[in-house]
Amino acid sequence: MIFNSKSVAFNSEKDIPPLTGKVNLVTGGNAGLGKQAVFEFARHNPSQIWLASRNLDKARAAAGEIKQTIPEAPIKLLQLDLGSFDSVKKAAKTVLSESNRLDILMLNAGIMAVPPGLTKDGYEIQFGTNHMGHALLAKLLLPMMEKTANIDPEADVRIVSLTSYGHTFAAKGGCRFDTAKTTADSLGAYGRYYQSKLANVLWIRQLAKQYPQFTAAAVHPGVVRTQLMEGATATPTVVRALAKVGNMFLAPVEKGVKNQLWASVSKDVKSGEYYEPVGIGGLASDDGKDDDAAKKLWDWTEKELEGHYV
Repeated sequence: MIFNSKSVAFNSEKDIPPLTGKVNLVTGGNAGLGKQAVFEFARHNPSQIWLASRNLDKARAAAGEIKQTIPEAPIKLLQLDLGSFDSVKKAAKTVLSESNRLDILMLNAGIMAVPPGLTKDGYEIQFGTNHMGHALLAKLLLPMMEKTANIDPEADVRIVSLTSYGHTFAAKGGCRFDTAKTTADSLGAYGRYYQSKLANVLWIRQLAKQYPQFTAAAVHPGVVRTQLMEGATATPTVVRALAKVGNMFLAPVEKGVKNQLWASVSKDVKSGEYYEPVGIGGLASDDGKDDDAAKKLWDWTEKELEGHYV
């Protein structure tokens, strides 16, 4: 799905309200949808935008490009490797020490269909990067977000997680925790990806219950022209070649970013919901709507993250 007739009309230039005094953080902000989100936020006068990236050179280049159009963009660079809990904790510590609030946390970064592997902390690399790294980052920043919601009556604290329609292809029955700390060879490259994206949907669903003072949403951006497929090194060469040819038919990032931006500001967002572009809810898979599966994932994740809080 890219966009359809049910899509909500959304113009980022006029529909994003003034962000004066607000602080936003975007993971994977150096390229693609993340970079475009940083750009769109910068046009609305926030106090700070944390541009988080594994590679600081790429982050600097992205910030420089944005500032060519918006010289006053208040971008702060943040080194973040979601595949390393140590890196996540260091990044969170930096944000907590250099900001006094956090209004929008956009969990945008991700990897897709990479070869079998483990993160530095021993998790299947796609599950570890797409879910565990983001879950730890969010948990470390939640106290600041709670403070923001409590001290500012005008605050509208949001957590937006990028997932994928691919979550509907995950193995039935919810996340398979027996594979989460293995290379999960039996799932295949895309099966591992689908499982990580289902985790994004379920985690947001439970987060909304745990933190009703926030608005949380999982969003599918549509089929967008980004570098994600280029990083899908486990994808057969012929498929990647066809994807490059098909790029001309994919939505550009300026259009693909709309769903996550809509979810970060719209008053119509139902917390805990999964949305397809733009603003179309109710389309999660049966497993993605399973409250028991969401609670099971949340509890399992919380136990895994014990001892990593600062």
